[in-house]
Amino acid sequence: MAWFGRHGDGAEHRPRGRGREPQRVERVGLDDLTPDPIAVLGQAAYLQLGHFEALSRAASTAPTLEAKGSLSAAAGKVLAKHSAIIAELDSRGADSSAAMSVHTAAIDRYFEMVQGADWYEDLASIYFTSGLLDDFFGRITGNLDGGAKISASISSDAGSEDIVQLLADGMSKDPRLASRLAVWGRRLVGDTLLMARSALPHPVNPPAGEARIEPVLTELMADHTRRMDRLGLTA
Repeated sequence: MAWFGRHGDGAEHRPRGRGREPQRVERVGLDDLTPDPIAVLGQAAYLQLGHFEALSRAASTAPTLEAKGSLSAAAGKVLAKHSAIIAELDSRGADSSAAMSVHTAAIDRYFEMVQGADWYEDLASIYFTSGLLDDFFGRITGNLDGGAKISASISSDAGSEDIVQLLADGMSKDPRLASRLAVWGRRLVGDTLLMARSALPHPVNPPAGEARIEPVLTELMADHTRRMDRLGLTA
C-alpha cells in the first residue's frame, strides 16, 4: 500500500489555524475484522507502556519547569491507560504479562525506529504516533464484547494540547524547526501504520476483509493529517 512507503523530504510550514479543510472520510467499521481480544489488549497495553516511557524521558530532559510539569502529567495519564488495559486483561482471566510479552520485541523495535534526533522530534513522535495508535486501538477494542469502557480509556486525551503548545513554541523560536518536524511527521506514518496493521489477523478472514482494511488506514491517515495541520505542517 502506498501509505507504507517513505514520503518525500519536501516540507512546508503554514501558520497554525490556517490548515487545509479537513478531509472527509467515511467511518469504516471493524466489526468483522476484530482479532483475538487478549492479543489486541496485550499489544495495546505494551504500546501504552512505551508511550509512557517516551514521555518520561522527554520530561526528564525538558528545558523548562513548565514543560517538565506538563509532560509528567501527560505521562501519568498514559500510565493510567496502561493500568486500565491491564485491569481489563485481568477481568478476562488473562495473564497480563504473558499477553504483553509476545509483543515486546516488535514494539521495542518500533519505538527505536520512531525515536527522534532531539527533544522536539521526540515530542512530535509522541504526539503523532500515540494519536494514531490510540485512534486505531480505541476503535478496535470498541468492537470487543464489553469493550466500550476500555475503548473510551484508550481514546481519551493524554495531554496533547500541552505537547502541541510546546512544539509551537519551539517553532516560533526556530523557523527551521518547522521544516524538520514536517519531514519527521511524514516519516513516522509508515512504521506506525504497520504497527497498527499488525494487530489484525494475517490474512484477514474473509479475504474481502483485506480490501476493507485499506479505507481504515486511509481514515487513520486523515486523522494524522489533521494533527499535522494543528501544527501548521504539511502532511
